[in-house]
Amino acid sequence: MPYILQQHEIKEKCIIEDFLIKELDFSFAFATSLLAKGKILDQENKRLRKKQLVKSGFIKVYVFEAKTKGLNPLFDSFHFALFDKPSGLKVHPSSISSEYTLLDEIQYHFGKEANLVHRIDAETSGLVLVAKNAYSEMMLKQMFEDKKYKKKYYAWVKGEIKENIEIKSKIQNASSFIKLKMQAGNEGKESLTLIKPLVHKKKRTLVEAIPITGRQHQIRVHLDSLSHNIIGDPIYGIDEDSCNDILNRKMSEEKRLKVTGASRLLLHAAYLEFSFLSQEYKFYSKQNFRAVNIKDIQ
Repeated sequence: MPYILQQHEIKEKCIIEDFLIKELDFSFAFATSLLAKGKILDQENKRLRKKQLVKSGFIKVYVFEAKTKGLNPLFDSFHFALFDKPSGLKVHPSSISSEYTLLDEIQYHFGKEANLVHRIDAETSGLVLVAKNAYSEMMLKQMFEDKKYKKKYYAWVKGEIKENIEIKSKIQNASSFIKLKMQAGNEGKESLTLIKPLVHKKKRTLVEAIPITGRQHQIRVHLDSLSHNIIGDPIYGIDEDSCNDILNRKMSEEKRLKVTGASRLLLHAAYLEFSFLSQEYKFYSKQNFRAVNIKDIQ
């Protein structure tokens, strides 16, 4: 389990940040981050806030303790690194009880200052960019806000797509009890995805998808709006009861294969291009996603 519970005695009243920095040797950034994330509690399990005065007793601190399973970065430099994530691996723990995630490997290799620049869904495989210090994190995250990256994805979709498509549908929250679900429509945020067909097999198409904007589930939602759902998608193109069963791990792999067409979401972050500190970078995933065994697709 990545989060380890520590207990520390408070001998005299003080501001919580002062105790964390002076007594536990935490950096100011690390201490404030733990407080902001609700990882520091008093002895009654109440969340401690920034600049809060604490008195005698003890506090509980949940600290992320990274572990490795041997996943090494695809690229490593002074300011940033790149991982080629396998499908099924979450990028970040969703709760204190979460098991191994990509953040384990990031902080195992590069320390507690290293962090994700962006995220991809657990079942999406491929390239994930990592900042190794506060400066690069600020710069690289701002570049995502300013749309200064070129990204390409591969996806196996249902049906045949024979021509290039430009999808401009806006994206908004869906009217659904599935909280993560989005939908395309006339309202919501402006969105643009470029779709290029690459290979046709068994009434299935391998496409290259280029998201010009970066909305939640953008490629998945846009393809769903054209009835070319990504094969294996646990949210789009299936009924909500099935979706709920998959997300809550109540559905067998055999049934999921029948319901969605694959045992995983067949979406892959294949290419990333950007400029940083006057240097141009172009990265390609080494995973052979294009050659996914079509026999495994229903």
